[in-house]
Amino acid sequence: MGHEDDTEEALLAAIGRGDETALRELVERHSPWLVQRLRRRSSDEELVASALQDTFVAVWRSAHRYRGDGQVGAWLWGIAIRQLATRTRGRRAPAPVSDQLIAALVPSVRSAEDDLLTAVESGDLGGALAALSPELRQAIQATVIDGLTHREAARALQIPLGTLKGRVRLAKNHLRRDLMRGMT
Repeated sequence: MGHEDDTEEALLAAIGRGDETALRELVERHSPWLVQRLRRRSSDEELVASALQDTFVAVWRSAHRYRGDGQVGAWLWGIAIRQLATRTRGRRAPAPVSDQLIAALVPSVRSAEDDLLTAVESGDLGGALAALSPELRQAIQATVIDGLTHREAARALQIPLGTLKGRVRLAKNHLRRDLMRGMT
């Protein structure tokens, strides 16, 4: 039975019942943008591939637990970034990957999420984020943009939990101040 016309929620329900065809359809729909976003977090292709594979293994095992109270893509991204964070623990921080390199390696597949992130990066919020110190920007990116918990973000950034919380609080204060200044 084909699942090309199924909603993502219907695919997850089918995966929860053990339907491998539904899993293949979900992988085809979401792998391109997941790979692209994971590559922005790590230049290690092996880590990215492993995180992507384990993301869909986790989906296979836990699709029946999807509550349906958010977008499937956001749920998948949460799993994928946690898989990548788990793999990067204990390793040196990977070198950042340039957008030009990503564009050369990945076919141009744009999701609504990509469009939103581009708008954020080029708007007032992007300017305010760019004005933050690298440490504060990493803390906000890990917790707000990537959706990691404070504990997961602290582990991924290899800093104490209290330090992470302090950086997030300070970053939010700076962003609030800078964005309010732009409104006046």
